[in-house]
Amino acid sequence: MITVFEKKENGLFALLAGLFILVLFLAFFSELYWLIAIPFAALFLYAGWQNRNTVFFLLLLTLPLSFEYNFSPTLGTDVPDEFLMLLTSFFFFAYWLYSPKSVSRKVWEHPLFFLLLVMLGWMLVAVIFSTDTLVSIKFWLAKTWYVGAFVFAPLVVFQNKERIVTAAELVLFSMLLITIIALIRHSNNSFSFATVNESVSPFFRNHVNYSAMLVCIVPVLIAFWKLTKAIKLKWLFAVAIIISLSALFFSYARGAWLALITGVITYWLIEKKILVAAYILFIITAITTVFWLKSNDRYLRYAHDYQTTIFHKNFSEHLVATYKLKDVSTAERFYRWIAGVRMIKDNPLTGYGPNTFYDNYKAYAVPAYKTWVSDNKEHSTVHNYFLLTVIEQGYPGLIFLVLLLGAMLYYAQYLFHRIKDEFYKTTAITAGVIVVMIITVNLLSDLVETDKIGSLFFLCLSMLIMTDVNTRSDSSPDIKSIS
Repeated sequence: MITVFEKKENGLFALLAGLFILVLFLAFFSELYWLIAIPFAALFLYAGWQNRNTVFFLLLLTLPLSFEYNFSPTLGTDVPDEFLMLLTSFFFFAYWLYSPKSVSRKVWEHPLFFLLLVMLGWMLVAVIFSTDTLVSIKFWLAKTWYVGAFVFAPLVVFQNKERIVTAAELVLFSMLLITIIALIRHSNNSFSFATVNESVSPFFRNHVNYSAMLVCIVPVLIAFWKLTKAIKLKWLFAVAIIISLSALFFSYARGAWLALITGVITYWLIEKKILVAAYILFIITAITTVFWLKSNDRYLRYAHDYQTTIFHKNFSEHLVATYKLKDVSTAERFYRWIAGVRMIKDNPLTGYGPNTFYDNYKAYAVPAYKTWVSDNKEHSTVHNYFLLTVIEQGYPGLIFLVLLLGAMLYYAQYLFHRIKDEFYKTTAITAGVIVVMIITVNLLSDLVETDKIGSLFFLCLSMLIMTDVNTRSDSSPDIKSIS
C-alpha cells in the first residue's frame, strides 16, 4: 500500500522531472543553455528549505574561512558566506511567513528587536536623502540580509541550549583552524611585523580584521572552559585559549590588544552592576573631548610633520611612532576624522547617505594633517564607526546606534544578575564582553560592516534576546555544563 509520504515524494519527483524536461526543450530550441540550471537551482532551494538549520550552521562555519573575491573592478563579494547569508535570510524569512508562530511574540515585543528595527528604518530614511541613492540602496539591502542571517535566523534556531552550543562550536572550530594556519605561516617568517598580513591572507584582508575576530572568540573559549566539567575537554579549551592569546600577541594589532583589556574590565563592571554607568560616562567624556579639540581649532596644534609620518616594519618603532603621532596609520586617521567632523555641519539630520563617505570627504580635509597615503586608493572609510554613522546617517542615526548599544549592555548586565541558570548566565556576560570589544575596535575601524565582525555583533544581539526570552520561564532544562 502506498503511503501518503510516498505519494508526496513521487509527486515531487514527477514535478522536478517534468520541469527538467520542459527546460531542456526550451534551452535546446532557444539556444539559451543556461536555462538548464533552473531545475537544479529549484532542487537546491528545496533541499535548503528542508534543511534550514543546516544552512545556518554552515554559514557560521564559513565565517572565518571566507575570503574576498572581485568579479570585476566594481563588483566584489565575500565567498562563500555572502551567498550563504542570502540563502539563510531567504529561507528563514520564508519559513516565518509559512509558520508565523516559529518566532515567539516575546521576540517581536523585545526592546532590543524594536531598537534594531528603528535603526534600520532611519537608515532607510538616510538612503532616500543620500548623495548617491543607488550606492546607499545596495548598502541598505546588504545590511538587511546581514540582519536576516544573524538576527532573524538565530531567533528561530536558538530555541534551546544545544543549538547555541553547536553554533559557538562551529565558529570556534573554523577560527582556531585559521589561527593555527596563520601562526605556522607567520613562524616561517620569524613572526615579523612586516609579514603578518601575508600570514592571514586570503581569509582576512589584514591583521586588523584578523585580530578583531580573534579577540572576540577569546571570551567564548573562556565560557566553554568555565562551563565544561570534563577534565580532558577543560584542558583542550585551556590550550585553545593559550593559542588564541599567543596569536593575538603576534597579530601586532593595537586595537585588538586594547579590546582584550576592555573586555576584562567589562567582565568586572558587569559583576559590579556598573557597566551601564561606565558606558554613559564614556559617552560624556567622548563628547567633551570632541568639543574641546574643536573649539578655537585647538586640534591644529597636534598636526604632524608630513615628512616624518612613515610606515614602520619594526613593531617597536611602530609603537613609538604611534605615541609621537608619527605613524602613518595614526596620522591618516586624524586626517579623516577631522574631515569627517567638518562634514557633519552640512548634513546633520540625514547625513550624506550610507556608504558615501569616500565620495564626499576630501573637500573637507585639512591639508595640515595630510599624509602620503591620503590618496586613499583602497577607498576605505573614516576608521571610526560612530563618526561614520553620524556622517552618513546624521545625528539621529548615531543616537539610535548609541541607544541600541546601551540597551545591549544593559541587558547583558541585567540578565547576568537575574538569571540563575549557569549556562544562560555565562551567555549573557559573554555577549556583553564581546559587544564592548567590538565597540573598542570600532573606535579605530569600521568593522561592523564586515562579514567577520558584523556577524558577531548581530549574533550577540540575537543571543541577548533569546537568552532573555528562553529564561522568562523555568520550562527549559538546566544544563550547567558542556560535556
